[in-house]
Amino acid sequence: MFVSTTAAEGVVSGETHLHFTQRGQRVAARYAGGRVPRGWLVGRWDGDILRFRYAQREDSSDIHGGRSVCAVEERENGRLRLIEHFTWSTRSGSGTNVFDELPPSS
Repeated sequence: MFVSTTAAEGVVSGETHLHFTQRGQRVAARYAGGRVPRGWLVGRWDGDILRFRYAQREDSSDIHGGRSVCAVEERENGRLRLIEHFTWSTRSGSGTNVFDELPPSS
């Protein structure tokens, strides 16, 4: 997935790509790109909502994290979209990011 929209309080960008894995209700992702050399989401699928804790190392070498709740949508093209409402735990602020599934390689 890639970040298609980010909040002013967010650090991820269109250069950030996320790679998700799922086992039952457990969902995890690692991500990198732009101002985030490395980041992780760890959470749980709860009905039609994903709940995550996240931690990331930023290009400043600072480590920051928080929690998020994501709604999952299937788009008309069949790809998934996650709408993430995040709240920082290590700095002030919150906002909304949108992650879209990358199109298949041609």
